[in-house]
Formats: sequence, C-alpha cells, structure tokens
Amino acid sequence: MELEILRHSASHLLAHAVKRLYPDVKLAIGPATNTGFYYDFDFSAPITMADLEKIEQEMTKISKENLKIERFELPKEEAIDLMQEQGQIYKLELINELPEGEAISFYRQGDFVDLCRGPHVNYTAKIKHFKLLSVTGAYWRGSEKNKMLTRIYGTAFATKDELLAHLEALEEAKKRDHNKLGRELGIFMTEENIGQGLPLLMPKGAKIMQKLIRWVEDEEEKRGYMFTRTPFMAKSNLYKISGHWDHYRDGMFIMGEEGVDDGLKALRPMTCPFQFMIYKNGIKSYRDLPLRYAETSTLFRNESSGEMHGLIRVRQFTLSDGHIICAPEQIKDEFKNALELSYYLMDTLGLREDITFRFSKWDPNNSEKYINDPQKWESTQKLMKEILDDLGIDYVEAEGEAAFYGPKLDFQIKNVYGKEDTIITIQIDFSLAERFGMEYTDADGQKKHPIILHRSSIGCYERTLALLIEKYAGAFPTWLAPVQVVVMSLTDRTIDEVEKVYNELKNHGILAQKDTRAEKIGYKIREAQINKIPYMLIIGDRDKEAGVVSVRSRKDGDLGAFKLDDFIKKIKHEIDAKSR
Repeated sequence: MELEILRHSASHLLAHAVKRLYPDVKLAIGPATNTGFYYDFDFSAPITMADLEKIEQEMTKISKENLKIERFELPKEEAIDLMQEQGQIYKLELINELPEGEAISFYRQGDFVDLCRGPHVNYTAKIKHFKLLSVTGAYWRGSEKNKMLTRIYGTAFATKDELLAHLEALEEAKKRDHNKLGRELGIFMTEENIGQGLPLLMPKGAKIMQKLIRWVEDEEEKRGYMFTRTPFMAKSNLYKISGHWDHYRDGMFIMGEEGVDDGLKALRPMTCPFQFMIYKNGIKSYRDLPLRYAETSTLFRNESSGEMHGLIRVRQFTLSDGHIICAPEQIKDEFKNALELSYYLMDTLGLREDITFRFSKWDPNNSEKYINDPQKWESTQKLMKEILDDLGIDYVEAEGEAAFYGPKLDFQIKNVYGKEDTIITIQIDFSLAERFGMEYTDADGQKKHPIILHRSSIGCYERTLALLIEKYAGAFPTWLAPVQVVVMSLTDRTIDEVEKVYNELKNHGILAQKDTRAEKIGYKIREAQINKIPYMLIIGDRDKEAGVVSVRSRKDGDLGAFKLDDFIKKIKHEIDAKSR
C-alpha cells in the first residue's frame, strides 16, 4: 500500500511538472499501476520521448522544493467552478458524474491543484526515486469514440537501489520483448497498408505455428475430439440465437445491410454457434455423449486500437477452439480431462510454471452484461467451485470476468513487462444448449438439454507464440525451432559435401539450411548464433575425408566430430522427446 501511495503521488508530481512546462495542457487521470504509474494529458502540440528528460528534471526540481501536499474538499458546485476556471474539461466530466451533495476531494502542492481521492505522501521531497519510461497514445476513458490523449508512463520506488534493479529488469525485458525480437528474427511483421492488429507471420513464424497446430490437433484427436471446419462468417440470426448479438456486438466486425440479400453478416468472434449447429444435425442419445468437437479456428474480434500489441492482442487470430457437449453427470470428468490436456501442453512448452488461475464469475449488479438467470448463475458457479476445489487448483476469484453465458477458469500469464493476459479458458455453459434447442434422449426416454464446456487447449496460437518468444528469448527448443540445423562449408572444396548432408537432413524431416557463402567460418557461426539456430554442422576438408561433420551447439558450444547418422539419431531423439 505504501508503494502504491508513493507511485500515485509520483503521478501527481508528473502532472505538476507537465503543467509548469506546458501551461495550457489539459489533465485527465493519473493512477498507480502494478509496476509504476501513468498520467494522461491533452497537449496542444505533440510531445515525444525526447521531451521526457526535461519533464523529469522539472519533477526533480519540484521534489527538492519539498512542497507540502494537502488534501481539501469542496462541494460539487464549487469543485465545478474551480475546474472551469482552470479549463480542465476532463476533470469536469468526472465531477459531473458524481452524486449531488457529495463532497469532492482535491490535493494541493504549491500552486498545483488536482482532483483526486488520494491518499498521497505529505511532502514532495518524499518522491525521490523515479523514472519516466515511455510516451504512448490512449483514448480518453478507453473508448475509440473519445479523443486520443498522450499517456506518459513512469515508475517510482522508495529507494534508489530498488529503482535501479527495476530499470535493469526492464532492460532485460526489452531484450526478450516479442514485439521487438520477433521482428528481428523474421518471425512476424506488420504492414501499415494491411492494418493494425493484423500481423503477417513470415516463413519462420508460419513454420512454428504449423508445428504447434499439428501437435495440438494430434493430441486432441488422441483424446477423442472430432474435428470440424466451419465458415468464417454467418448471418446475424446465428449470433442473435447465441446472444452474441446482444452481449458482444461491439466486438464484432459486421457487414451488409438489414433487408438486403441475406441481411447483416458478421465475421465470427468464436466457433461455438457453428459447432452447436453440427450437434443439432441428427438425433442424439445419452449413448452419444460426451461429444467432443475441436477446430483450429480463425477468429475476428474488433479490439480497440489502444489495446493492440504485437502478437499478444490482435484482431484476427487462430484459436485451438473446442466444445464438449455432455450430460450433467459427465461434467466433472470432462472438465478434468480438458484441464489435463492443457496442463500437458503447457508443461511441454515450459509455460505452466508461469501460469496462475482465475475463477471468473458474473457480477449480479451488472446483469445486462450477462444472460440474466441468477439461479442458474449461482448453481453453475457453485458446481465450478466444487470442481476446482476437488482438483486442488489454487485460484483467485474475479467478479465480473465471466463469459456472458457462464463462469470460467482462466489460465493467466504475464508478458516480460508484467502485463497479465488470459492464455487459456475452460467455461461451463448453462444457457446456450437451451437457446439453440440442443437435446439428447436420456436413458429414461426423456428429452434433456446437455451441459456444454467451452475450452481451448493451448489458447490463441499467436499469443502463445509471443509468450514462447519471450520465454526463450527467441532460442526455441530444437523441436520447435523453425530452423534446426545449418550446414556450413569451410572452403569451396566442401560445398558438394554440404549439399549431400543438407539433403540427407531434409530427407529425415529435419529443418535444415545450408551456408556455402565465401565468408569466414567465424562470421557464419556468429550469424547462426544471432538467428538462434540450435545446431551448426561445419564441413572442412578433413571432415569430408573422414566422412564426419563437426557439430557445434547453440547452447553447449563445440561438440566435436560426429558421423552424420549418429548426429541424425541425436537430433531426432531430441525432437521426438520435445526436449527443452
């Protein structure tokens, strides 16, 4: 709590400094965050990273002035007058939303006054160890319908050593940042003429994606999933049945016109309504359940511009989607099986150790966001809690984070900067089977609605790829690497041998490249290391005569001479075992 107060006070120190340097600036909001603070400003002219140094210097100056920070309250009418006098339009909007008769708090430090609930430190001199980090754009109140403001991020700590340690960690994070490293390694790119949130996977990225998809689909098939392939779009009627039209329309890409041709259509934001229609094609008995449908599905979600980030948050993505349609008595086992599949995949990738769990529940005070059936919400959430507790899952509860049709278990993971996102979900759906008229005949001959588990086994492939880039700093395990071996000639006399070795590796399904350029071998090795290639095979005159290859490992350095067959056995074992 003390650190949060310090950081919130630092955000006001930032606003004070900005106000001194840019007197006509309009102030928005400035909260503390888990890693620091930010403040949103409306500048009359743009600022850049180059301006942060002078702002930081002004913050230091104010800190040394040791101004007393004092809280005071005003009635709503006087608060409005004060902010009107200062021309603070964003503060006025916030004040006008507060209840009538409520006293409104401000904080004063010297000649600077800001609307704030507080609390704050009591003197500016207590805010000593801070650093401004970046400048970005942010829509006022997070809505694209509002003006784009300038957000300045910073961090603050109680001691200089803590600040320096944090800044060092940030530098390390920048080296692993998938948005930077993924581009440098040729894994993905973006193009202004294509659009924001629509990354292009380059050959290396596409190869990694292909490996992941084939692996996941094989694992799902082993576990009884049947694969579907469904359209990328549908008429609005489908989403009206499911409830997405009412509860998710702002997140969908919609085209067409009402009453023209087939009317409005939308690119699919999820696969469930399509797979439900497949379930309905034919009569189902309790003997048919559980039915497990899976699909590697391309989905589209109209994320706001301010939320876009590399491969982590995009507008078109690929999901390991799936739906388990079962009888109520099967739900616990099916939930456990879905969980175990995701555990296996995350363990193999090395990501499970980074995952925490969130039990996402509905908010009864915001019922318009959900299918409004309190009794079913409570009974379904009770059921999920029993399942999670029986499985011994350590989770936090989050009210208001459920899907609109049911509660869910979210697998949460942080990127290198500490920003948390959901990577996988398992959801219990109490509603959509009834809305879609999905039925099965029970053993007693009665028609009943099944229970549905919505689940993803590995999550969004693009997001998972981003996290893997950051986890391994681009040095993927051999089985996942887009290039597993590069074969290098030491002299022109061994180029023909390089060709033979290269072709033999390819024949064994090993992802190989060849490097027969007239460059020094040290240069070739350095380039392969920069490109994070797991193995280098070097062929010189002596290697050619002896019928061997000199093997160098990205991780372990020089491994000596190998017969090619022996090296192939070694690397294939490593690939087949999915070693890390």
